[in-house]
Amino acid sequence: MKIHMMGLGGAGMSALAKLLNGHGNFVTGCDLQKPHYDLENIECKIGHSPEHLTHENYDLLVCSTAIDPDNPEVAYAREHNIRIISRAQALSNLFNSKFGIGIAGTHGKTTTSSMTGLIFLNAQKNPTVYVGANVPDIGSNAISGSGEFFIAELDESDGSFELFHPNIAIITNADWDHVDHYKTRDDGIKAFTRFADNRAENGVLILCAEDDGANQVFEACEKNRGKIIRYGFGNGFDWGAFDINYKSGGGSVARISHDGVEVGILELNVSGEHNILNSLAAIAAAHECGIKFEISAQILRNFHGSERRMQIKGERAGVLVVDDYAHHPTEMMATLRAMKNAFPNRRIILVFQPHRFSRTAQFAREISQALSIADRAFVLPIYAASEKNISGITSQKIADLNSEKISCLEFDFENALYTLQSELKNGDILLTMGAGNVYELGEAFLDLNPDLNQNQESVF
Repeated sequence: MKIHMMGLGGAGMSALAKLLNGHGNFVTGCDLQKPHYDLENIECKIGHSPEHLTHENYDLLVCSTAIDPDNPEVAYAREHNIRIISRAQALSNLFNSKFGIGIAGTHGKTTTSSMTGLIFLNAQKNPTVYVGANVPDIGSNAISGSGEFFIAELDESDGSFELFHPNIAIITNADWDHVDHYKTRDDGIKAFTRFADNRAENGVLILCAEDDGANQVFEACEKNRGKIIRYGFGNGFDWGAFDINYKSGGGSVARISHDGVEVGILELNVSGEHNILNSLAAIAAAHECGIKFEISAQILRNFHGSERRMQIKGERAGVLVVDDYAHHPTEMMATLRAMKNAFPNRRIILVFQPHRFSRTAQFAREISQALSIADRAFVLPIYAASEKNISGITSQKIADLNSEKISCLEFDFENALYTLQSELKNGDILLTMGAGNVYELGEAFLDLNPDLNQNQESVF
């Protein structure tokens, strides 16, 4: 087929484009800005225009949900009988044709998908892998494999994960988020329950027993649809981790049990309790597909995380720069606690960029509480994504809840770096956090000219 993709620069669309291209389709695309992801020679035009569709006899237009339905390029496709489908529809068509391992959850699905993909790749299963971020150990955010397994991170934000029918469905957690789509927490639980019940006949459901939302899904889902596996801390679940020790500088070591019997040691380079849980989900899925624990543990020992997940960007003048995608208070707390365990003797100076006005309005207090775990926190203006401004909702609303630790910061590199000058000292960690472009601030810090140093007590 000849396929054009709008919003090609995004994580999900770029990964899908590689898979469609790998299946022998002719794929092109466009985006409003230069793509962040390697598109592997797939042409991406900058901007939107009906002219993008006039040079080939396209069969299909795949649209990101962020694209306005009245966009002139979309209108042209309708007028010329080019079939229009969403990213999730296109992905589900590929996924549902294979043995699908679908990883869902409000938090942790990218890392869990990355871990699962790495295990299957190194276990010579030749899987297809689709992840919402670049995975350095894989070298991409998508792999088009010829084997039977399709491992995919599935998005709950707009309910589109209900289009998928996994043979193995993983739910890492079912927290309340995306308040523009799910008006109540119960709405979200019901959606995750439908996802669980949408799995293929006799499909396996893998759930985190440490999450209240996932436990609610467990109570509500149909028990006769197939095997249900639960994982958590201790040895009272199908898969468990106990005797956990955290390594200085990052990572952890834990003893692992299966059906109450100890099966070995798991050593991770990635930090945090949440990543131990993520690894249990990946190990459980691999075990159901014939991959022994010993093999999974050996592979995960060499897992170095996904892009923008506690990613070490570099060090300058004794300051370690780390970037993380966390933007929901639960994620923020997990990341900050993991950082505290990994670097107990270093101050954490946090720069946070709130994501969406609706999320900030709903969770301002919880965000402020999470930021207070850091030694000092700065909040940038809200990254709106596709949302319109909500009157009265600003970053100041977060800062006002703990003015002793949290201050607002304008997103202007020169002024922002000047403000940080009075805080950052040799030995500190500069942690940038958020789903927008906050990572650019950490990169700007690393690129600073040493000749600009002015304050002898600061890193400048």
